[in-house]
Amino acid sequence: MKKRPFLMASLTIAAIFVFFLLVVITAGLFRSHRMVVPVGAKLGVIQVQGTIADSEVLTEQIDDFRQNGAVKAVVLRIDSPGGGVGPSQEVHAELKRLAAEKPLVVSMGSVAASGGYYIAVAGEQIFANPGTITGSIGVIMSFPDYQELMGKIGVKNQVVKSGRFKDIGSPTRELSAADRELLQTMIDDVHEQFVTAISEGRDIPVEQLRPLVDGRILTGQQALEAGLVDQLGTLRDAIRHAAKIAGLGEDPDLVYPDQEKQDLLERLLQGALSRYVGLELPPQLTFGPQYLWDGY
Repeated sequence: MKKRPFLMASLTIAAIFVFFLLVVITAGLFRSHRMVVPVGAKLGVIQVQGTIADSEVLTEQIDDFRQNGAVKAVVLRIDSPGGGVGPSQEVHAELKRLAAEKPLVVSMGSVAASGGYYIAVAGEQIFANPGTITGSIGVIMSFPDYQELMGKIGVKNQVVKSGRFKDIGSPTRELSAADRELLQTMIDDVHEQFVTAISEGRDIPVEQLRPLVDGRILTGQQALEAGLVDQLGTLRDAIRHAAKIAGLGEDPDLVYPDQEKQDLLERLLQGALSRYVGLELPPQLTFGPQYLWDGY
């Protein structure tokens, strides 16, 4: 068998190039990495960005800051249209645990709507920009309907089920009146849970909230007038306020969650796609009833 020095050299160079490309990508990702260093009194900052589809990472971050003796107060920065009911409720519950032990101040960015607002009410003080989109206090659940498409291409769906509601929400049949009644009852119950959480978190009677909980969106200015937020201000204003009530001075040391808890492969892939291709990974999908503003 003849040796092919040119081919071998090309493969070697290509392998070296790929290796150093991975090194550059990894170094770039970790250069911006902020580690939790438990030395001296610090102010923790947790960021909630995008759809709330999975609570695992956020609840771990919240719990870490709650148990970290060096973290004297926490600022929660929200840029989210909300997400799944379950994940939003889990994050809210963990934030309430933290707020029972340490000052928790909330800063709303561009959007803190529906589930984004749900988690915000766990804080003792909420800051919003005048133009922040918030509110959207409500629940939504939607189902696709492929019946006409399937009919055009001659596809039928055969179902065997144990009860009339077992295939509720199927994209291959219309919702019946009984289906709608059942789903509406469930949505109303989950909506009432949302309203109760706001009433307790903001100390506002439920009846006073009724005109605001029909899913409407509000600006930060309107939310302030309605009592849904406490102050208009930026993230820096929220940080200064949290530092003041925690006795950390005007220029506190900020600490962020340990990003190594994110999946390394996902971070590498996202970094490569974003930096070299200009693409972003799609957000995680949420299923079932959602505390979500669809206009995001």
